[in-house]
Amino acid sequence: MKRIVLLLHLMMSLSFFGQGFLHRDGQKIVDGKGNNVILRGLGIGGWMVQEGYMIQTQPFASPQYQIKQRIKDLVGEQGTKEFYASYIANGLTKRDVDSLKAWGFNSIRLPMHYNLYTPSIQEEKNGENTWIEEGFALTDKLLKWCADNKMYLILDLHAAPGGQGNDAAISDLDTTKPSLWESAENQKKMVALWKKLASRYRDSPWIGAYDIINEPNWNFTGTNKNGCDENSNGPLRDLMVAVTKAIREVDNNHIVVIEGNCWGGNYNGIFPLWDDNMVVSYHKYWNFNDKESLEKMLDTRTRYNVPIWVGESGENSNVWFRDAIKLMESHNIGWAFWPMKKIDNTAGVTSVTKIPEYDVILKYWKDGGEKPSPEFSKKALMKIADNYKMENVTVKPDVIDAMFRQVQSDDSKPYKKHIVPGRIAATEYDLGTNGVAYSDNDFVNYSSSGKPGEWNKGKSMRNDGVDILPCGDTGSNGFQVSFIEDKEWLQYTVQAGKEGNYSVAVRYSSPETEGRLRIELENGTASEYISLPSTAGKDKWKTAVLANIKLKAGKNKIKVVFEKGGFNLNYLDFK
Repeated sequence: MKRIVLLLHLMMSLSFFGQGFLHRDGQKIVDGKGNNVILRGLGIGGWMVQEGYMIQTQPFASPQYQIKQRIKDLVGEQGTKEFYASYIANGLTKRDVDSLKAWGFNSIRLPMHYNLYTPSIQEEKNGENTWIEEGFALTDKLLKWCADNKMYLILDLHAAPGGQGNDAAISDLDTTKPSLWESAENQKKMVALWKKLASRYRDSPWIGAYDIINEPNWNFTGTNKNGCDENSNGPLRDLMVAVTKAIREVDNNHIVVIEGNCWGGNYNGIFPLWDDNMVVSYHKYWNFNDKESLEKMLDTRTRYNVPIWVGESGENSNVWFRDAIKLMESHNIGWAFWPMKKIDNTAGVTSVTKIPEYDVILKYWKDGGEKPSPEFSKKALMKIADNYKMENVTVKPDVIDAMFRQVQSDDSKPYKKHIVPGRIAATEYDLGTNGVAYSDNDFVNYSSSGKPGEWNKGKSMRNDGVDILPCGDTGSNGFQVSFIEDKEWLQYTVQAGKEGNYSVAVRYSSPETEGRLRIELENGTASEYISLPSTAGKDKWKTAVLANIKLKAGKNKIKVVFEKGGFNLNYLDFK
């Protein structure tokens, strides 16, 4: 009798425990209680797998193995180990995960490099699979932080054994060694790794899914090296089936996510599905945000009765972020944007600060010349690693606002509290989308849909269409609005201490042409236009005064309208 009671108690405990597992319910992802779940995630790109463009070593060192070789050449084996230990320790901490939760994310996609979990086939003996604790320990720690925040962790094999794609920066492909597709041993290692991961995490309800292979891009029979013209994709399907089978031998709880060839877009020959708990992933970059852009995804979802997830998206303007998320969520499609940390990152939730010493290293790697000393190089690299700490990165409130608040509201919001009398930096205009908080002629990248792709010529401070550059003028916040075009405008919310007429000192530079601007108030009144004569240089600044701007006591919304552009704007000083 006691055995029966214990068995019933165990079964009830397991049933209760299993309520937290995400799973497929027809075309939806649901939790254990059947509630629809829209995954709102961020990919922790660059942490376990460095891509050259994210640390500005591309094109002279794009895959991670090349980056490591360059670092080793400067600081030696031990110095390289110390750098990567610091880089990994600082690159993702509990504070990062707590921040993501506070900003609105409910999930994290972890791009994994296999070599943190298991040695390469070249290092193994007799075809064995041995294990490295580092990767598992890092994943355990991240999983705990996610669980503490009630966030789902999606495991993504970003760099598979041997490399799964000809886009080497993504897969860390070393062409001097057999790729994943050219080596049965590499494929066996990938299958074994997933079985090991599934065995370790099978009882973890905060593991959201296993994204078993990231962006394969390989020509099996076609001529396109990235597999975009493949019609069968037989080797990819066979490997994903084998991985799923191995996972199911130890874990029936978790979703298996699959990705097609051609960076996840070519599913020719992949269907029909072979498991009841699967999700199909697409990646969405730089295309229009209309229903037609989702047509392939929606057709897949309906035809095969399977949930769709956009496992990667981003690297665009705030307008694109807002519109893409609104579109995807209106069709019940979850998403994971990319990435979290990148050096000098405009189009992300944070930016890692580059230091001048790192530029010296980059210049040497690019052009050669005098080699930086080991002492200089190590100090610079360790400082860069330190800059990856959450407390040292620059958080981008405009990006976060676009991804969450602006998806729900068309209203603008003050960037910060502006009190007048007082000085307002030109770059600190309101938060909001184009046509609401600002108006700029170029504000989004639709290059995948055949339109010009530049949305911001400055790529500094903020990720709107407004073009911002660093500013060296006295009294600036470090940045200026530049590349101003005719009829563009910026809106500021200001708090006036009392009602009255204010004069506004406009700090500007104009290399060649004469600019013109005026101020419009929310009650419809407007000032006269003021002329901004040429200052004969982009770094030569002058002040023009606009008088008799009548503000009410309390909150005022004002627009600075550029009748004629061609100048740079530093600040507005209300007196």
